[in-house]
Amino acid sequence: MRSGLLMSLAFSFFLIAAISEVACGEITHSFFVAGPTFTGIIDEDGNEAWDAGRGGARDGWVLENGNVLIAWNDVVREFTPEKKIVFEYKIDPINKEIGTAQRLENGNTLITELGTKPRLMEIDSQGNTVIEFPLLPETDNAHMQTRMARKLDSGNYLVPHLLAFKVKEYTAEGDVVKEFRTDLDELGGREAKNWPFTAIRLENGNTLACLTNGNKVVEMDADGNVVWRVSNQDLEGNPIDDACGGQRLPNGNTVIAAYHAKVGVKLLEVTRDKEVVWSYEGPHRAHHFQVLTTNGQPIEGTPLK
Repeated sequence: MRSGLLMSLAFSFFLIAAISEVACGEITHSFFVAGPTFTGIIDEDGNEAWDAGRGGARDGWVLENGNVLIAWNDVVREFTPEKKIVFEYKIDPINKEIGTAQRLENGNTLITELGTKPRLMEIDSQGNTVIEFPLLPETDNAHMQTRMARKLDSGNYLVPHLLAFKVKEYTAEGDVVKEFRTDLDELGGREAKNWPFTAIRLENGNTLACLTNGNKVVEMDADGNVVWRVSNQDLEGNPIDDACGGQRLPNGNTVIAAYHAKVGVKLLEVTRDKEVVWSYEGPHRAHHFQVLTTNGQPIEGTPLK
């Protein structure tokens, strides 16, 4: 398979195209990965196309302007492709970890902090806090309070709380207006350790949640009913090993991180019918990720929301 440079909008600086001689039905992806040993971009041939120079990242994105926004446990930074830092936020010393970095349409950056004062904030480009409210994780265990939060089109925020076994939807004033329970009997109760790690509001209004130690991904309707799920019971070889990051692709498939896997599958793509159609088995583990291209073409729209 011949590869060449794909020049396309936000991704022009790193995308390697796999346009010609692609086998019928074969899927290739490039993706950003935030992992324990490597943080950067993997091209469609599985090669390192861009390296942030530091592992241990928690969350991250390739932005529309071609820059890369990354959250580590102590700092959020935005890099140009040449690795110049153009935005930085350092954790408040009162807290222990950062869980989220999301660049919003208004230019602000959504950040969550875990610790003595768990909170959600929007930080403007000048470093000013323009929105802040306390989170309600129902635990003092900082590491297990929350992970990737996301702002919704409504202006609310979707926040997974691991040990609360809930994805909570907050208003900008910090009020909880909806909860999605992940300790339902049909999912195995709390004994299944269905800790919500990633929560994504889909275009159909449903919520997709990755449930770490439960090794499953569920889609819930507006009332919290499970309308779709996938787990190792559905897949050969038990490839889901700690479902941390997740992404619903425009074609309806779901990509899942197997964070604990040190060998074998680190990312897998499953169809609605629970067929595995792509996997990444390279050396880099994924805490979170962002699929950028498929068979040489950029993913349309906002990949994660």
